Amino acid sequence: MKTLFDRIPGFFKNFYFLAITFFLVWLAFIDSNDLFLQAQLSSKKADLEEAREFYQEKILQVKNDQAALNNNPDLLEKIAREKYLMKKPNEDLYIVVNKD
Repeated sequence: MKTLFDRIPGFFKNFYFLAITFFLVWLAFIDSNDLFLQAQLSSKKADLEEAREFYQEKILQVKNDQAALNNNPDLLEKIAREKYLMKKPNEDLYIVVNKD
């Protein structure tokens, strides 16, 4: 009658197979930098790169707006009146709010 140890194929009893298997299990599940953490970090990196691109586009847009405002006094007055509700000293300002 064969014991349980004798029923295991010889390949699975090989030291190198056991060492490599233990090493892979250790790296995949037990180590502090396991596969799950690496996947989370990769996802976070992709999100941060998208945010970086978004903010770089916004910076470019703000620089273009700044250049336009510095070179065009009419645009500067328009922005000041519409966005910041500024007025000339002899004007009255009426704000109309739509109730939608």
